[in-house]
Amino acid sequence: MKIAILDDYQDVVRQLNCFELLHEHEVKIFTSRAVGTGQLAIRLAPFDALVLIRERTVLSKALLNKLPNLKLIAQTGKVAGHIDLAAANERGITIVEGVGDPTAPAELTWALIMASSRKITQYAANLKDSLWQLASTQPEHNRLGRVLKRRTLGIWGYGKIGKLIAAYGKAFGMHVLVWGRDASRNQAIQDGYQAAVSAEAFFAESDIISLHLRLNEATRGIVTSDYLALMKSDALFVNTSRAELVQTDALVAALNRGRPGFAALDVFETEPLPAQHPLLRMENVLATPHLGYVEQDSYELYFRAAFQNVLDFNKGAPKNVLHPV
Repeated sequence: MKIAILDDYQDVVRQLNCFELLHEHEVKIFTSRAVGTGQLAIRLAPFDALVLIRERTVLSKALLNKLPNLKLIAQTGKVAGHIDLAAANERGITIVEGVGDPTAPAELTWALIMASSRKITQYAANLKDSLWQLASTQPEHNRLGRVLKRRTLGIWGYGKIGKLIAAYGKAFGMHVLVWGRDASRNQAIQDGYQAAVSAEAFFAESDIISLHLRLNEATRGIVTSDYLALMKSDALFVNTSRAELVQTDALVAALNRGRPGFAALDVFETEPLPAQHPLLRMENVLATPHLGYVEQDSYELYFRAAFQNVLDFNKGAPKNVLHPV
C-alpha cells in the first residue's frame, strides 16, 4: 500500500520502534503542513491510506472527494470531529480507530498547573538574563508564586483524565471541586470529592479550573465569557482539552479584564498558533504547543495501534472500524 503519515512536525515517527511494522509498504512522512484543500489534495491524491496524528489535519468532504485512491484512514487515538464521516462513508473509505492513554495529558496538565502557580518559566527565562528571583521586569507582574495546598481545584469533566487530576490534587492537599454531568458529579461524590452546586459556583469558588471535556456540539463554546467573569482575579484557567470548549475570543477578553488572572493553555483554535496571536504576548499566560499526547510512550502506543490497523485492513480483515451512525 501507499501510505502517508501526516503532520509529523518533529519528524519522530520514523524513529519509533513500531515504525518497523510498515517495512513492506511504501510510506511517505510529511513533516510540514499543507494549507488549503487544493494543496492537501495534490499532496495526498496518490495514497491508498492516511495515518493521522490526532486532529492535526481536517478531512472535509471537499478534500475527500479529491482523493480518488484513498481507501483507508487510520486514526491515532479516537476520531474527534475532524473527519467528515458521512462523506467518507459515501466514498467507501474505511476509518479505523486506535487506542489512547490518559497519563500523558494528565501529567502535562499538572506540569502546567505547577509551572504557572510557581511562575517557573518566568523565573527560568529571566535567570538566563542574569535576573535573580525576578518573575517579570514589569512591576505589576513581578509577584510571588504560590503553593497548591489548601486551594480549590475545579475540574470540569470527571472522566479518565479528570479522575487522574483529582487524585493529583488530593495528593497535593487541595480541595477538589467537580462540575459536569449528573453522572460525573455523582461519581466524584462517591470517590470522596465535592460536586459544585452550579456552574456559577464552580467558577466563582475555584482557585484553579481545569477542563477535561470531549468536544461535540453540546460542549462547543460551553465556557462563556459570563462564566470566566466569575473567576477570582488570582485564579488560574487551564485548558489541555480543546480550545473550542471556550467561546471564541472570550478568554483573551477575560484575561485582559483580569478575571481570571492567569491561564495555562496547550490547545488553540488555530494550530500551529500564529506568532502574532495575543495569547503569546501576555505575561499571565503559559502556552505550550499542544503537547498533551506528544511524548515517547504515547506515540509508541498510538502509532503501533494505527499501523496494526493498516496491516489488518491490507490483509482483508480490518479491525476497530468506525461504523457510520
